[in-house]
Amino acid sequence: MAEPMLKFVKLDQQMPQKRDADTRASDFLEIYGEFILQKAEEQASRCSQCGVPFCQSGCPLQNNIPDWLRMTATGRLEEAYQISSATNPLPEICGRICPQDRLCEGSCVIEQSTHGAVTIGAVERFITETAFKNDWVGSLKAPKQRDQSVAIIGSGPAGIAAAQVLTGLGYQVTVYDRHDRAGGLLIYGIPGFKLEKDIITRRIKQLEEAGVKFELNADVGGKVKFSDLKAKFDAVLIATGVYKARKLGLAGDDGALQALDFLITSNKNGFGDKIPAFESGEMNAAGKDVVVIGGGDTAMDCVRTSIRQGAKSVTCLYRRDKANMPGSAREVKNAEEEGVEFKWLSAPKNLVLEGGKITGINVVKMRLTEADGSGRQGIEEVKNSEEIVPADMVISALGFEPEDLPNAFGAPELKTTKWGTLRVNANSFQTEIENVFAAGDIVRGASLVVWALKDGKDAADQIHKYLKSLANSKAA
Repeated sequence: MAEPMLKFVKLDQQMPQKRDADTRASDFLEIYGEFILQKAEEQASRCSQCGVPFCQSGCPLQNNIPDWLRMTATGRLEEAYQISSATNPLPEICGRICPQDRLCEGSCVIEQSTHGAVTIGAVERFITETAFKNDWVGSLKAPKQRDQSVAIIGSGPAGIAAAQVLTGLGYQVTVYDRHDRAGGLLIYGIPGFKLEKDIITRRIKQLEEAGVKFELNADVGGKVKFSDLKAKFDAVLIATGVYKARKLGLAGDDGALQALDFLITSNKNGFGDKIPAFESGEMNAAGKDVVVIGGGDTAMDCVRTSIRQGAKSVTCLYRRDKANMPGSAREVKNAEEEGVEFKWLSAPKNLVLEGGKITGINVVKMRLTEADGSGRQGIEEVKNSEEIVPADMVISALGFEPEDLPNAFGAPELKTTKWGTLRVNANSFQTEIENVFAAGDIVRGASLVVWALKDGKDAADQIHKYLKSLANSKAA
């Protein structure tokens, strides 16, 4: 029998078909189509089955990528899904929004040999969607239920991952979220053209069917007291993420919109909600000259959302060059195709206001300097290089910091690091409070969805150990 793998020398890399820029820029549907079976098998067969799989080591979840690629290449898709889902609670999400070019595909040996990486993300997405269509996913409900209960604060990726693990182990899980829909960042922070919302609600429904309770519009520290959760549940997991926006620190800064406010408004409008800030035009880019400041994936979400809302022009300012941009290279390319103008090595000096309204932004050119000890080049202003870029709307996408949870929760016993993240035991995920754990961005700092999934899973495992020990000591 011929070897089904190592076909990268015969087959070129091929991504799923992408809708043309003019068509996709007019809606919020995902821009990539699905592989057909033949294409998924072909692309999976390009894998070289490395003895030391760098794609796996490049994945925070340590997914067994070569194994499920081989299963896909040989038509054993149900087995491929079982291998994929064994390590990844949301493979259909990671297949869509992970920056594979910086993680698994960026580490692919074939990519390093200039043959083009195996399209791991697209195959991962195909496997999971095939599993859902064929009812291979199954129920999360454990055959035997335990008496112990866990509260999870936050229904984003870390919270969902933890809820999956704990529900599968038989614990009674209740998830609290401040928003009116479950899903956290996945439902409100990421635009539909990257992740259509029924993909998330499908997983939420699966959790509900397994017995997970979702308490929405439940602002812990507000109408829900943190002390009540500690007393009511055997364990509490804080998985709130980080939502406090970094300020521009410019004159006229108060006139700039925050990226997450803009994206949440857009996503709620997509659900059909009536949002006064959108209808008034305050959070609507239609007909405006929009400038987005930042170089990460959130900035890309903002510029591409602005295009779809019908902006007159969209400009992205980033103080370093394209090679040093922290966002996904694929997202930058997609944005360029859709009409976004990038001003590299450009930094804002101040907003230009007339009659209290933004009319432009004063921008200065930057240049790269010598690298520091970490190898990263510094930047400095180029003298006499300022220019005014027209702008009716300025969106700040400079990243996020932790909220002051000890104060918000009325729990000074929760300790934080110098960065404001919650301090936990690195092995157990426990905070200073015995039955309270924390995971995801609120511990790690603003990071990728895939890291939040890993942290949520790992924290759930540690909560399981803690609760087993608690049950054993009571039984003794």
